[in-house]
Amino acid sequence: MLYWLMKHVLLGPILRLFFQPKIIEGAENIPKEGGAILASNHLAVSDSFFLPLMLSRRVTFPAKIEYFTGTGIKGRLQKWFFSGVGQVPIDRSSASAAQGALDTGVRIVREGKLLGIYPEGTRSPDARLYKGKVGVAWIALESGAPVIPVAMFGTDKANPIGSKMWKPYPIRIKIGKPLDFSRYEGLSGDRFVLRSITDEIMYALMELSGQEYVDVYAAKAKEQPAGAPEQGKKGDRVPEKKAS
Repeated sequence: MLYWLMKHVLLGPILRLFFQPKIIEGAENIPKEGGAILASNHLAVSDSFFLPLMLSRRVTFPAKIEYFTGTGIKGRLQKWFFSGVGQVPIDRSSASAAQGALDTGVRIVREGKLLGIYPEGTRSPDARLYKGKVGVAWIALESGAPVIPVAMFGTDKANPIGSKMWKPYPIRIKIGKPLDFSRYEGLSGDRFVLRSITDEIMYALMELSGQEYVDVYAAKAKEQPAGAPEQGKKGDRVPEKKAS
C-alpha cells in the first residue's frame, strides 16, 4: 500500500510533472510476470525513483543499511520513505554481510519479482560507465533469471552528486533485450565465468547508454586523490560481447 501511495499519490505525480520521465525504447522487454534482474547504469540517487515510476510492475532495489537504521524522527522518516519506494536494506560491511545481500537478491528474484541492481556498485563519479562487479552475475546464475540492461539518461543533471535539491530536467530510459545466461548453469562458483557474464552485461549497458567505458571500479576511481593521473582513459579495454 505504501509503495502504491508513493508512486501514484505522494511522489510520482510530482516527479512526472517536473521531470517528464519517458521510456524511449524497449518497454516491451520487461516481462509481465516472473522474476528478472534489471541491471542499470548508475548516474544519481534518483535512478532508483524514476525507473520504478515508469514501470507497471514493482521494482525492488537493494539500498545501504544506513538508510534504515537512523534514529529519532529523521531516522524513522527516512526508513519509512525508502521502504515506501521499494528498497530493501543490505549490509555490505563485511564479506559475510555482502553474501547476505546477494542471497537477498536471489530470494527476491525467485519470488517472481523484479530486482533492480547497479553492477557498478556505486554512482558514477563523472557520468562514465565503470567496471561491473560480479555480484549481478552470481545472482543471475543462482536464480536462473534473465538480466535486462537499463540505461538512464539525465538523472545526473536533475540530481547532481552532492546536490540537496533536484532540478527539473527531462529523464529518459532505454531498456535493452533480456540477456540469457542459462548456458552457464551450475557455474556460479567459477570466478572466470562470473567475470565473463559481468563483462557481457557491461558491454550491453555501454551500447545502450553510449557512455564511455572505464576499466576500473567506480569506488576505486572515487578514492583517487585530486590531481593524480587519470585512470581508465578512453581507449582502455572495454568489456567484450560474448558469443552465445
